[in-house]
Amino acid sequence: MENAGKAADAPLRARHVFMEFARTLWYLRVFLASLLAIFIVLSAAMYYAGGPMEAGTRTPASPELTLYFCSITALTIGYGDVIPTTTVGRIDSILLGLVGLLITGIIIAASVRAIQESSQRTPNHD
Repeated sequence: MENAGKAADAPLRARHVFMEFARTLWYLRVFLASLLAIFIVLSAAMYYAGGPMEAGTRTPASPELTLYFCSITALTIGYGDVIPTTTVGRIDSILLGLVGLLITGIIIAASVRAIQESSQRTPNHD
């Protein structure tokens, strides 16, 4: 019981936390790569079938602006400066948001796991 209190008081080393974080992401690499591939496919679908337009000028969005829109949507920020104009585009936007939530959730879970694993492995110093 006494050792548990000492382990909780021991300072975490950033290097250990980062190594645990990297190890966790390595274990999840196939899932993360799959989500990245889905993001790329959804971004291409948005450009070709989503009808993205600049909200201010009502002109069709360029490929770069479409990728920007897809990234902002996946991050769940959604500025509204680019909008999808078709039903396919609106459905695509929802799917992009879901992919972004999954990626964000995985990164947060990996961070929490890294901190927990590092705190358990921190050597006791008297």
